[in-house]
Amino acid sequence: MTTVSLPPASATSDPSSAAASPPSRLRRAGRWLALGPATSPRWERPSLWGLIIASAVLYITNLSISGYANSFYSAAVQAGASNWEAFFFGSSDAANSITVDKPPASLWIMELSVRLFGLSSWSILLPEALMGVATVFLVYVIVRRHFSAATALIAGGTLMLTPVAVMMFRFNNPDAMLLLLMTLAVYLTLRGIESGRIRWVIWAGVVVGFGFLTKQLQAFVILPELAAVYFLCAPLRWKTRLLHLLGALGGVIVGAGWWVAIVSLVPASMRPYIGGSQNNSFLELTFGYNGFGRLTGNETGSVTGGTGAAGAGSWGSTGITRLFGSEIGGQITWLLPAALIVMVAAFVVLGRRHRIDVRRATLLLFSTWLVVTGLVFSFAGGIFHPYYTVALAAPLAGTVAIGGSIVWNAARTRWWPRIVLAVTMLVTAAWSYALLARATDWLPWLKFVVVVACVAAAVLVLVPRGRGAGAGGVAGGVAEGAVGGAGGVAAGAAGAMGRSAGRARGLAAATVSLMLVGGLLGPLAYSIETASTAHTGSIPSAGPAVASARGGFGGGGGAPGAGGGARGTQGGTGTGAGTGAGTGMGTPPGGFGGTPGGAGTGTGTGTGAGTRTAPTGGVGGMARGGGGMGGIFGGSTTVSSALKKLLLTDADQYTWVAAAIGSDTAASYQLATLKSVMPVGGFNGSDPSPSLAEFKAYVAAGKIHYFVGSSVGTSNGGSNASSKIAAWVKANFASQTVGGVTVYDLTGSLTQ
Repeated sequence: MTTVSLPPASATSDPSSAAASPPSRLRRAGRWLALGPATSPRWERPSLWGLIIASAVLYITNLSISGYANSFYSAAVQAGASNWEAFFFGSSDAANSITVDKPPASLWIMELSVRLFGLSSWSILLPEALMGVATVFLVYVIVRRHFSAATALIAGGTLMLTPVAVMMFRFNNPDAMLLLLMTLAVYLTLRGIESGRIRWVIWAGVVVGFGFLTKQLQAFVILPELAAVYFLCAPLRWKTRLLHLLGALGGVIVGAGWWVAIVSLVPASMRPYIGGSQNNSFLELTFGYNGFGRLTGNETGSVTGGTGAAGAGSWGSTGITRLFGSEIGGQITWLLPAALIVMVAAFVVLGRRHRIDVRRATLLLFSTWLVVTGLVFSFAGGIFHPYYTVALAAPLAGTVAIGGSIVWNAARTRWWPRIVLAVTMLVTAAWSYALLARATDWLPWLKFVVVVACVAAAVLVLVPRGRGAGAGGVAGGVAEGAVGGAGGVAAGAAGAMGRSAGRARGLAAATVSLMLVGGLLGPLAYSIETASTAHTGSIPSAGPAVASARGGFGGGGGAPGAGGGARGTQGGTGTGAGTGAGTGMGTPPGGFGGTPGGAGTGTGTGTGAGTRTAPTGGVGGMARGGGGMGGIFGGSTTVSSALKKLLLTDADQYTWVAAAIGSDTAASYQLATLKSVMPVGGFNGSDPSPSLAEFKAYVAAGKIHYFVGSSVGTSNGGSNASSKIAAWVKANFASQTVGGVTVYDLTGSLTQ
C-alpha cells in the first residue's frame, strides 16, 4: 500500500490566502501614502497632500493664459524640440545660427516635454509648474526632518504663496529650475551634516554644477553658505570636513564642466555662436555678461536703461533698501522683515548649542542663504530684474517658519520672545499695509483686514501660555474619563486642569491662525492676481500694477522699416511713446523712455507698470509694454496671416525663412511659422553674429529668404554688425509692406 505524504499545513497551497497577501501590502502602502507613518500625527499626511494639491492647482490652472510667455525661450524650445544639435547647445533657431544667452539646462526639460506632448504653451510651461510643486514639497521635507509637522507645512505654504514664486513657476525663464536645484542642494548638504557621509555633499556639488548649466554664476551664490555651514556643523574632524568639501567641489566641476568642456572643444565653425558674448566664447559669457558684470554693471553688449548712467545703478538704485522698493517689494518682501527679526531671536533662543546641532544647522543654512543672496541683489550694479528675487523665496519661507517656531515655543516660558513675536506682527502689519497701499485701486479694503488680523495676533501673543499646555489637556481628559464616581474629587481636579489646558490650546490656535492670516493674506491675494493674469515678455512681474513703479523703460516702439528713422526721444521711465519717420533704415536701437522711432510712419507705445502686452505698432515693428519694459522686453509680436503666408512661401528651400534684428523679434516670427528665423545680433542685437561679410555670404548662397525690419533698445557697447547689416539690406533690396511690417526679399535683384 502506497503512503501519500501530505505537505505540512504551513506549506499547503491556499489560493485565497495567496491572493490576499498582495492586496494587504497594497493596503499598507496606501495607508502610508494617505496617513503617513504611525508615529506622525494623523492629520499631517492629509495636510501635506492638501499642500501639494493646492500648489498644483495654483501653478497649473489656466497655465496657457500667457501663451508662449517669454517668446525668446519658447522659440529656443521649439528649435531644440525639432533639432538635436539645437537641443544640446541651446540654439535660438533650429538652423543653429546662435545660442540663447544662457546655458541650456532649463531648455532641455521643456524641450523634452514638447517632444512628448507637441508644441504648445501648455507643454512648455507644465515642467515649470511641476518644478514649483517639487520645490514646495522639498522645502517641507527639509524642515520636517527636524521640526514639527506644523512648522514644515507653514514653510511649504509660505513658499507656495510667495507672489514672485507663483509668477516664475508659471513662466518659462530659467529661474524656476534654478530655485529647485538650489533647494535640492540644501537638502543634500543637510543630509551630509546629519550623517557625515561624503556622498551627500558630492551630490550637492553636482546639483549646484547643474544649476550653473541653468543660470551660470547665479547658482554659485549659494556655494559659500553650503560650504561654511557644512564645515561648521558636520560631525567630523576638521580635516575630514575639508576633504569632503574638496569632494563637493569636484562634484560642482563634474556637474557643470562636462558641457562646458564639450562646447569649448568643438570648433566654432561646427557649432552655433555663443549668444551674449562678443568673441564667441562661453567663458566670456560666464565671467562677463552673465557673471561679474551683473555685479559691477560692466556688461558689454547688454541693453541699458532705467535710472542713472550705463553700468552701476542703471537698473534702479542700489542699496540696502532696494528690495523694498516699489518694483520689487510686492514680489518677495511681505515676510522679509518678519524673517529677519525671528531669525535673530531664534539664534538667541538656541544659544550656544553643540556645534553639530542639526536644528541650528538647518536654520543657519536657510538664513545665510537668505541674507547673502539678498545682499547680492541689493548691491548688484548690473542688469537686475524683479523676478530674480524668486531665488529668495525658499530661504525666506524656511527662515520665517523655523525661526517663528523656535521663538513661539520659547514664548511659553519666557516673556521676551512674546514681545519679539508681537513686534514682528506689528512690523508685518505696517509693511503689508504699505505694500497694499501701493496698488491704489486694487482691493482697497484688504490692507485694513490684514492690519486688524496682525494687531489682534500681536495682542494675543502677549498672553502667557503655560509649559506643556497641550499635554496637560490630554492628560486631564484621560484622567477625568477614567476615574469613576468614587474618585470624584480627583476627577474634578483633573477635569479642571484639562479644561484650563484646552482653553490654552484654543488661545494658541487662535493666535497662530491670526498670525497666518495677517502674514499670508496679502501674498495670497497677490498670488491669485498673478495666476489669473496673462504675462508675456522677458521681464514678468507678479501682482497688480503699483504706484511709483519704475516699471518699464517706455514702450518698445516701432521697428525700423524702410525709413532712416530717427531715434525716439528720451522720455520718462514709466510710460513712453514715440513716432519715427524717414526714408532710410537708420540705426536699429531706439532710446528708452520714449519709444524708439521706427521706420516709415510707425508709432510704438507701451506702459511700463503693467504686466500685459500692449498692441503692436509701427511699420515693421513691435510696440510692446508690460512685464516691466517694452521693446525687446515685451511680449510676442502678433504676426499677421498675410505675413505668415509670405514667410512660409517656399520655406523648405531656405535655411532661414527670414532674419530679424534681435532674438526676441525673431522669436515671434519663428513661433508663428515654426521655421528657422535668424536672430541677427542675438538677444540684444549687439552680438557680432553674423558679421556683415557672413550675412552677405548667406544671402549670396540663397540661405535667407526675407529680412524683417526690427529694433532693440540702446546697447551698452557691443558690436554694431546688426546696424551694418540693416543698412546694407536697406541700400540693396527693395522693400514691401505686409501686414504693417516692412519686409525685404533677399532673393530679389539688388537695387544698386
